[in-house]
Amino acid sequence: MYTIAALYHFTRFEDPDALRAPLRDLCEAEDVRGSLLIAAEGINGTIAGPRKGIDAVLAHIRALPGCADLEWKESTATDAPFARMKVRLKKEIVTMGVPGVDPKAKVGHYVRSEDWNALISAPDVAVIDTRNDYEIAIGTFEGAVDPETATFREFPAWWEENKDRFHNKRIAMFCTGGIRCEKSTNYLIEQGVDEVYHLKGGILQYLEDVPEEDSLWHGECFVFDERVSVGHGLKEGPHLLCRACRRPLLPEDTERAEYEHGVSCHQCLGEHSEADRARFRERQKQIDLAKARGERHLAGGPV
Repeated sequence: MYTIAALYHFTRFEDPDALRAPLRDLCEAEDVRGSLLIAAEGINGTIAGPRKGIDAVLAHIRALPGCADLEWKESTATDAPFARMKVRLKKEIVTMGVPGVDPKAKVGHYVRSEDWNALISAPDVAVIDTRNDYEIAIGTFEGAVDPETATFREFPAWWEENKDRFHNKRIAMFCTGGIRCEKSTNYLIEQGVDEVYHLKGGILQYLEDVPEEDSLWHGECFVFDERVSVGHGLKEGPHLLCRACRRPLLPEDTERAEYEHGVSCHQCLGEHSEADRARFRERQKQIDLAKARGERHLAGGPV
């Protein structure tokens, strides 16, 4: 059984590059895998490994400047969710691309899972899903607005084009774990929106806290690891992952004519060149050979 920890924390790192190597070395020593992003504005990522290793890495992160009050979300998986460990230096730990957005300065009102249903059911509240379109496609909250954005970078432009729709509305926003809402609520406050709320702990916290019979969530929640999706109680969902475009698929989608394992699916068939598909086929061949040897290829996928 693997322990999975999803985390983010906004703080000011004076020299983020100096934090990278010690964190990577510790993860490798403790057999912890996943992905961590470090920037001047903080840290973000998901890691998985043995309980002892996860505890050691979390203790290390909490000891970093300004991270003593780090919060994280835990779940478990029977198969290794990640093939390797990546610790990367970035300009932003979640890319919005708007200079001056600072969640440390001010964010929207946090709303606990148990209070979320009442808020989003109020007639004067507009609920906005800040995730990417392919995430929203497999699950979202009842009545939520889908901005139809392919990346978080597109959210500010979408808001500018659509803000008049939400005149005199309170705005409630949500995302997978909460990090995108930290930035999007700060952005809306700076744009002059008076009342902005966001779901504390994100969808993952809600799915853990709220019984399915009381839930206003429909579908599954996409996660960026080998589980692909989770549902209520954070149970692994039915989805698979297209290795070409990294979008979720249902098992029946693999029966479609556009699907070729590791190469294409109905969502991405027209997005890649024949040269790309040839490269994907070779990658999948190497993954299959590694699997036959009882090994795990760095490109991912279960053994």
